[in-house]
Amino acid sequence: MDKPSLILLPGQLCDAVLWDSQVQALADAAQITVADLTLDDSVGTMAERVLADAPARFAVCGLSLGGYVAFEILRRAPQRVTNLALMNTSARADEAHQAELRQKRVASARIGTFKGVTPHFLPSIVAPANAATPAIADVVLAMTERVGRVAFERQQRAAVTRPDCRDLLPSITVPTLVIGGLQDRVTPPALQEEIAAKIPGARLMLLDNCGHLAPLEQPQTVSQAMRDWLS
Repeated sequence: MDKPSLILLPGQLCDAVLWDSQVQALADAAQITVADLTLDDSVGTMAERVLADAPARFAVCGLSLGGYVAFEILRRAPQRVTNLALMNTSARADEAHQAELRQKRVASARIGTFKGVTPHFLPSIVAPANAATPAIADVVLAMTERVGRVAFERQQRAAVTRPDCRDLLPSITVPTLVIGGLQDRVTPPALQEEIAAKIPGARLMLLDNCGHLAPLEQPQTVSQAMRDWLS
């Protein structure tokens, strides 16, 4: 029997390394590809690029920015999606103060040498205890520097112009997994609760000792939840 196809969508300033644990843990359960979300400056063009390269039917899992793209894929081609997983994301569009903050980040990124996430800002992204864990911290710092300033600016433009997707949620009928971190300061648990409450039959998991990067911060728990979701 052929394995199902699974497309993983990284978050902002993340690359395929974000999903290394899941790719290894689920290699027997799915044919996995990790999309590149660094090439476009809107969630629409990101979604179209994923769809152009995707098989006819596939499961999709997106984190943060990847979640915004997953929503857009469902809006454009719902018949092609078999399963949906959303992690550390939001169904809401940016509010004015959030959009303003993104613009400030882009402006500051253009000054001096871009370093991605610095150690100083790491505790605002991962759970405090994880910020001091080299296996997590070093991966995040290296990953964000690899993605770089140009892609960061594209991703910020995509995030700030994304549509509100709350109207889409009740129409989602595929098996859906929603995962959040109890220490996530970027997309707090209330945003994951909102998504899960509005998607019929969605399963919600809120993980302790977990900030904004669940696949990296709680790899075993996330991988097992994804295995259950795929089956």
